[in-house]
Amino acid sequence: QVQLVESGGGLVQPGGSLRLSCVASGDIRSINAMGWYRQAPGKERELVARINSGGSTNYADSMKGRFTISRDVAKNTGYLQMNSLKPEDTAVYYCHADYTRIHGPIGLLGVWGQGTLVTVSS
Repeated sequence: QVQLVESGGGLVQPGGSLRLSCVASGDIRSINAMGWYRQAPGKERELVARINSGGSTNYADSMKGRFTISRDVAKNTGYLQMNSLKPEDTAVYYCHADYTRIHGPIGLLGVWGQGTLVTVSS
């Protein structure tokens, strides 16, 4: 079993910052890539940012320059630094990881976290 636990969400005023964390635990040999997605009320889940095992990143256009994704490979932890937050950034933010496991068949698997709510409002 592999589990992702997000933290760091909350209420912030427009223009403020938050840092989300995602800790992976369980039967993990390696994490290939980690990503952050978000889902606003009434909308589909969308990619926010993604980082692969080599450290290469990609961002949704609306997040470029405001959000920064990073990871600590040794700690199996990913981060999303969010600056200059806007009301339209309000959503549940989900962490996703592609990983290989220690026990069981070889192959790349995926797992989602439970989400953390970010509310941007004055």
